Amino acid sequence: MTSDYFDRVEAAARFLRGRLAEVPSIAVVLGSGLGAFAERLDGALRVPYTEIPHWPASTVVGHAGTLVCGASASRRVLTLAGRAHVYEGHDLPTVTFGTRVLGRLGVKTLVLTNAAGGINTSFTPGTLMVIDDHINLMGSNPLVGPNDERFGVRFPDMTEVYAPRLRAIVDEAASAAGVAVRHGIYVGLHGPSYETPAEIRFLRTIGADAVGMSTVPEAIVARHMGLDVLGISCITNPAAGVLPEPLHHDEVMEAARRVSGEFMALLEAIVARV
Repeated sequence: MTSDYFDRVEAAARFLRGRLAEVPSIAVVLGSGLGAFAERLDGALRVPYTEIPHWPASTVVGHAGTLVCGASASRRVLTLAGRAHVYEGHDLPTVTFGTRVLGRLGVKTLVLTNAAGGINTSFTPGTLMVIDDHINLMGSNPLVGPNDERFGVRFPDMTEVYAPRLRAIVDEAASAAGVAVRHGIYVGLHGPSYETPAEIRFLRTIGADAVGMSTVPEAIVARHMGLDVLGISCITNPAAGVLPEPLHHDEVMEAARRVSGEFMALLEAIVARV
């Protein structure tokens, strides 16, 4: 983290304060193929990432690269349609820049979504998994380096990264929306290659139910800043070795599209209750 990192975060937050009539208390980060939720918001203001000072570009297929603020279930919500990833060549402060800006804007609740591979053999493509906890195997931590107390304390507690209150709300919202959800542990890896079958067997052994290449750094930074965090994975494919088939990103996108109706219904029900 460079010495002017806080100033760059503040510059982006200041720009967005000038564009937003009010800052919602809840924000949602939309993962690969899950951006349709942002398209359904009423009275939406759309700000391309390219217009926001210092904001990293989103270059992956399925990530629109747009901040969208609008209403869902009569509730104002801020959405990030797309995120930056370590595998694109970004360092972790860059990957978590958007999360830092949301925290400085005054967002209180952050919903992190992602497309993930299913390690748990009972998870089929289209399963929506509430993240109960995570395992960080990305090789580093976004808090490495000098700590800026304006963001948070040096050693933040990670006992409950994903708020139990919010996880309970998901169960209630899922029941009301008629959407089935599962719970599990998400493991974050560096990417961009998919994991080998041997790695998936290892990850299953240490307790992981789903695997992906995002979310973990954002969750750590959000907790560092005192935000309440909720995580939801859309299981888009069985992880390597679960089935005797190769993995392709276009299949991930297609699976996310197939479940988008249920996913959006769930998000709308969650936003209405948080």
